[in-house]
Amino acid sequence: VQLQASGGGLVQAGGSLRLTCAASGHSFRSYTMAWFRQAPGKEREWVASITQNGGSTYYADSVKGRSTISRNNAKYTVYLQMNNLKPEDTAVYYCAGQLAGTRYDVNAYGYWGQGTQVTVSS
Repeated sequence: VQLQASGGGLVQAGGSLRLTCAASGHSFRSYTMAWFRQAPGKEREWVASITQNGGSTYYADSVKGRSTISRNNAKYTVYLQMNNLKPEDTAVYYCAGQLAGTRYDVNAYGYWGQGTQVTVSS
């Protein structure tokens, strides 16, 4: 599966953004999908993931209550709605897919999009 993330931008603290990950290829429904982020000088960290049918979602504590991951399998698309953004949310956001493995482990994902920059000003 090929992935392309979009929707990043510059937003003030307290604002919202919706990131979109468009997938192409075969068997999108078979993949657990996730969003990761990487701030300058830091390791890539897991943000959220969603199971193949969208029935279960999981969030890092840092975004829980402020973000919602969702997917539309008919449109081969995954979304990350982020609200009440904080300066510490500034990072490049990546969507990723896996067929199996630990949902928060970056090494368990074999398919990655190119990333979209999110910058939150204070």
